[in-house]
Amino acid sequence: MTTSGIITLTTDFGEIDPYVAMMKGIILSINPAARIVDITHQVPAGSIQKAGSIIKEAYKYFPAGTVHVGVVDPGVGGKRRPITVLAGDHFFVGPDNGLFSPIIETQGHTGIIHLKEKRYWMNKISSTFHGRDIFAPVTAHLSLGVNPFLMGEKIDNPITLVSPLPRKKNSDLVGEVIRVDHFGNLITNFTKEHLSPFLKSKGIIIKIGSLVIKKISTTYNDVPEGQPLALIDSSNLLEIAINMGRATDYLGTECGIGAKVIIRFRNSATN
Repeated sequence: MTTSGIITLTTDFGEIDPYVAMMKGIILSINPAARIVDITHQVPAGSIQKAGSIIKEAYKYFPAGTVHVGVVDPGVGGKRRPITVLAGDHFFVGPDNGLFSPIIETQGHTGIIHLKEKRYWMNKISSTFHGRDIFAPVTAHLSLGVNPFLMGEKIDNPITLVSPLPRKKNSDLVGEVIRVDHFGNLITNFTKEHLSPFLKSKGIIIKIGSLVIKKISTTYNDVPEGQPLALIDSSNLLEIAINMGRATDYLGTECGIGAKVIIRFRNSATN
């Protein structure tokens, strides 16, 4: 696989501490020509599933051969394995804790390597910062074109996390909020494909908490300012939003991650 020289970083480190800069310093010390892109460092601490969904949304917009590093690693220093996943012409480097389950579920893989070759690591390994001491140097070597299969042994039993998927309940489709973005919009696990039978019907009802929405909008200004709406976002997921406002403020405690969202045909709906 040809490398692009691009490396992305997704972590739960935040931006106050020097941890991200340390990783970048290691990468650039090994490959000064590397181009490093921050996807986000604001993943809630330890939220493996959220980090995985963010990487899944973002990686496809990068060229083939990009190396994507994910460090959301509450089990650092424990028995979990450091791995590289080859999937969809991209490399994914991070802990074997289910972080890359969304990638493997949708893209499959052409190889998963348990990183064991310490010549590609830093000389001294901290038990609490494998992002700096293992993942950053491995990533830099990959970006230089080192064969990932030289970095360890191939495995076929990665840790998996089950991504929440909408489920049928009688005539309803029941899903949930999987992410709240910076603008206070609620991102659900309904894809455009999940909604296609409803979109072809005479109408649709979307319910979250006490809020009922009776159509899919195209843009935010399809409704008056301050009013709620639902639309298909740029990642083809159903989003619940407020025109010129925040759904999190509008709904309060009814709208956190995991909040139930119900889709039904309008002619069978009861408010």
